[in-house]
Amino acid sequence: MPDSIRVAVLDDYQRNADSFANWSSLEPTAKTVFFHDNISDIDQLMARLEPFAVVVVIRERTRFSAELISRLPNLKMIATIGMANAAIDLAAARAHNIVVCGTESMDLEATPVLTWALLLAVTRNLYSEAASVRAGGWQLGVGIDLQGKTLALLGLGKIGQVMARYGAAFKMRVIAWSQNLTADKAAQHGVERVEKDDLFQQADVLSIHVRLSERTRDLVGERELELMKPTAYLVNTSRGPIVSEPALIAALQSGKIKGAALDVFDQEPLPPAHPFRFLPNVLATPHVGYVTEATYASAFQQIVENIAAWLDGKPQRVIGKV
Repeated sequence: MPDSIRVAVLDDYQRNADSFANWSSLEPTAKTVFFHDNISDIDQLMARLEPFAVVVVIRERTRFSAELISRLPNLKMIATIGMANAAIDLAAARAHNIVVCGTESMDLEATPVLTWALLLAVTRNLYSEAASVRAGGWQLGVGIDLQGKTLALLGLGKIGQVMARYGAAFKMRVIAWSQNLTADKAAQHGVERVEKDDLFQQADVLSIHVRLSERTRDLVGERELELMKPTAYLVNTSRGPIVSEPALIAALQSGKIKGAALDVFDQEPLPPAHPFRFLPNVLATPHVGYVTEATYASAFQQIVENIAAWLDGKPQRVIGKV
């Protein structure tokens, strides 16, 4: 290994990645540089990253496409939070002998807790009510009661199962559908499996918990939104492209659904003039479902361990095979 390995930590928006792990333990073999902005232009990104052998990505904030990877001849390792990252072209990484390492044991409660907070906030109109108080006003509207309402889960994986427990605790009827979900599996978690159209038609709150893939991209489109009640809410803390963004914007503008709480978007950070920043029936948060102290402490420490192991010629927590 060369004596002066350079490590880049990208998209450290909160300026705190350095505080969650002992990055200095990599010195003097490797020196870490933290970047606090986001660059989407591939030429600018290539120019920034050209000197670095190791790049640390915080989830999917920066996309490592085949083109970008091919233009970074010095890149030898990519480290990511989690053991899957749809923004990294793993085939291109393998073709260029780049090791991709991840982190294990992410906090499975972090995203459901944020999801439930958004669900409560949007159904009780908390954003507008709080803004009214801050502006010198008072009560604006009437929230809905959750007891007896139908929580519709699009996906019943690990996060969806936690959401099902939360729904039951709030005395909601919980239903679910996904391409592979069986009635028996749903019943194991106290959930009723329904057909896809029924999921949308019966939902008082639709919460999305499937992974983004080619078969789930635009899974919720104009047709599905048309099936929903005009009093229904949509909550998405999974990935933005699972829901057709143009269809959702149209449904919110026209009142086809009552509102949406969103933590994920097609483009992140969300462009300054994007409708989701201004629509009165949208509660938007900046993809913070996984952003907790426990997640960051565990993930960044594992990333430092991964880099040290790679420097020692013994890469660990490798995603795929190089």
